[in-house]
Amino acid sequence: MNNKLHVAIYGASGYAGYELYKILKKHKEVEIDYITAESSAGKMLSEIFPVTDDVRIVRNEDVKIDRLDAVFLSLPHGAAKSAVEKITSSSTRTKIIDLSADYRFDDPDEYEKWYGQKHTSPDFLDDFVYGLTEINRQAISKAQFVANPGCYPTATILGVYPLLKKKLIDISKPIIIDAKSGVTGAGRKAEVRLLFAEANENISPYNIGYIHRHTGEIEQELKKIANANPKIIFSPHLVPITRGMLNTIYTKLNNDVATRELTELFDKAYQGETFVKVLKDDSIATIQHTVNTNLCVISVKRVENSPYAIIVSSIDNLVKGAAGQAVQNFNVMFGINESESLI
Repeated sequence: MNNKLHVAIYGASGYAGYELYKILKKHKEVEIDYITAESSAGKMLSEIFPVTDDVRIVRNEDVKIDRLDAVFLSLPHGAAKSAVEKITSSSTRTKIIDLSADYRFDDPDEYEKWYGQKHTSPDFLDDFVYGLTEINRQAISKAQFVANPGCYPTATILGVYPLLKKKLIDISKPIIIDAKSGVTGAGRKAEVRLLFAEANENISPYNIGYIHRHTGEIEQELKKIANANPKIIFSPHLVPITRGMLNTIYTKLNNDVATRELTELFDKAYQGETFVKVLKDDSIATIQHTVNTNLCVISVKRVENSPYAIIVSSIDNLVKGAAGQAVQNFNVMFGINESESLI
């Protein structure tokens, strides 16, 4: 054992798990003791991804929890229970950062509603802090367990937070989110719509009409910010790129606020935030602003002669939308420089 923080990555054969490995490998304070993937146990990481690292993948059960300071769970939704139970029964000090949706919801019935399966470990829900770093940093700094937000919720919540906080959004009208994501947002799996011939030169809406499972997560967190019940219309689209996410958000304003004033409001809300950048009035956020970074880049415009504002929020779905934010939360939990291994 050395003075570094010892961690394990569960689910390293997925896109987010592999992104975690790449980020944590650069971390000055971290030693990666284990990477796991049940279906690939016994293989080298280099057999799964085109890397030179001959790191052996093991089963979850092979991990010695009592030597670990933290575990990153990048498992399928519904699969975290056994890992969380084993970790908590083996060590009272090991911290958990879960990238699945299993502990994002406050109410297990809401989880069942949106994910179509009964929550198997609701007793743990109160122990997890929702890990949107810029908004919940103080609670995260004291937490032992953190539920990492989804990618669409991260881009959306950061995009509307300053307006909701100042009660500038007319919540009698829905917040409309037109969202687009690269194919890695669907995970590393064989599915017809993700095939090159299907996704290339195409844009496909999916799970529209109050169906997509991130809808409930977004509404839950916006309710906390607004202290009210804002409703959303959320329309995600698959676009033919590997990674990246762009949410174009339409909101009706309560007050007559010009674009310059809106930009100043966002600037003030995110002043000092390393990973949120607000663009000037004459610029609009794009996917290229954030790809391969832990940034959320935001632009905001007032629609001329209209009470509506258009916010564009860009993130990399695998970094700020998953692994990068998980490491950002890890840094906060352990009192490390928040940007360590992320810049």
